[in-house]
Amino acid sequence: MSTAATPVIRNQVENALALRSAGLLQEALDVLITPGEYIADFYTLRGEIQAALGRFEEAAGSYFTVATAEPDNVFAQYNLAACLHRLGCWVEASQAFQKVLDVEPHRDDARLGLGACLLHLDRAESALSNFDNCWSDAARLRALFGQAVALQLLRRFDEAEATYERLLSSEPNSEEALSNLVVLSIDTGDHETARGRALRLLEISPHSTVALQCLAALALERREYESAVRYCGRIVERAPGCMEAWHNLRFASGRVMSGLSAPEAAVGPALGRK
Repeated sequence: MSTAATPVIRNQVENALALRSAGLLQEALDVLITPGEYIADFYTLRGEIQAALGRFEEAAGSYFTVATAEPDNVFAQYNLAACLHRLGCWVEASQAFQKVLDVEPHRDDARLGLGACLLHLDRAESALSNFDNCWSDAARLRALFGQAVALQLLRRFDEAEATYERLLSSEPNSEEALSNLVVLSIDTGDHETARGRALRLLEISPHSTVALQCLAALALERREYESAVRYCGRIVERAPGCMEAWHNLRFASGRVMSGLSAPEAAVGPALGRK
């Protein structure tokens, strides 16, 4: 702890540390009364406890105080970036992650965070470059996923598919990778592959909306109305506010009941991209 801290602040920090060690996070936070001077240990500890309590906006404020006073404090800068990322402040988070990399360019955790922000900002090319530059074994799978998403957004579908498959060879039950592969297969018009991947995804995640929407859409296209009813029914059970699923459920149910053929213009639910 800083020797410049007053005895009162030192006592607050020490008491808060003891309470945090005992698992009493809110009590630890209550001990930390705002000091009348800048004390790095105080604001850093307060930020850690606020983040642990899920109070990311408050934690960002605490870390911002340290990062502003000490621009080279990469611990505070990284945690500020992480909090901003959790809050969906993509521009501010990307700037904070970049400041970490300016001081420590080999930090893959910051590079992964920056890449994720760039994807949210529709800067897929820059995001891809960040993921490509990750080097550590610990970052490999997350970097592969980021590369695949960036390639998919850039509509480089063959490369994206190959990258997702590399990820699945290490993590065969990756729901995110399979979900994006289902969407990729739909986008490229490979409906049979999309169906197979959707069925595989359902084995891993029985309530996957992406898988159910895909299977419902394909069932409607093939006029397999009983299957469409089954898949649409499962969607509305999980998402009762999904009007498109209700529409398709009523449409398919009507066809089952009447035995009539579906109109040529009938279409299934739109598939969203992760």
